[in-house]
Amino acid sequence: MPLLVAGGLLAGCTAAGADGGPAGRAGASAHAVPREAAVTGDATPSGGPSATAAFTPDAALVPRTAGKGRRLLDSVVFAADDWGRGFVAQDPAESTPGTWAVLDGGCRWTRRKTPEGVLASLSRYSVLPARKGRGAVKVTAAATAHSSALGADEQLSTTLEEVLRCPEQQPRDGERITGLNSLGTPFGAREQDYADDSVLEAGTYVEKGGTAQSYRWMVARLGTIVAAVSVTGGKGHSEQELQALGADTLGRMLGRAKQQLGGK
Repeated sequence: MPLLVAGGLLAGCTAAGADGGPAGRAGASAHAVPREAAVTGDATPSGGPSATAAFTPDAALVPRTAGKGRRLLDSVVFAADDWGRGFVAQDPAESTPGTWAVLDGGCRWTRRKTPEGVLASLSRYSVLPARKGRGAVKVTAAATAHSSALGADEQLSTTLEEVLRCPEQQPRDGERITGLNSLGTPFGAREQDYADDSVLEAGTYVEKGGTAQSYRWMVARLGTIVAAVSVTGGKGHSEQELQALGADTLGRMLGRAKQQLGGK
């Protein structure tokens, strides 16, 4: 399942209209990229106008309870082994059950109890350790199951609005994401044919005492399910490599979700 990654965003385009958090944003977030080269694959854009019909899940398979929502997310969200050779789990390896990420009034990410309308939310944090002169790549895979498509749609709208409200955000103490831009692309626009709606954020991630690193957050909605990945890359990893890694992972997670949801 190829994902189109909008180049206009990386050039500084911002639009108004996901799961993230202290450990769900910076990490600690198609065709398959080979495991031995997971960070060096190429992003594959769609080639030509969209001809794919919007995905319609089997209503009987859409989760309606917290337990079913959690089971679906557990099968969809990537763990360290899924990202490719060399990736290991961070500590903690995943988010606390019954919580989801919230950007507070001070532009700081925290995890709070899931509100009414959110069945379950799960984030898993992995890292490709630094080696041979190349910096570490921190990644997050996340997904949220809502009780309605409207609630899932509101999550993407909120994601876009948060970047306008907080172009600089604090994932954790001593960490900052700056210069954030975002772009929303609904199904059928700009050759986007893989999800009902999508959002791409890009900016710069900085740890205390560290150097600035490339950061991107990719989000997509299928009905009541929102899937997302974040990729933060260190020295020696090109923009193209990191973009391909995120797009590939999100595409594969969406493929898992479609398998679980049935439909067409």
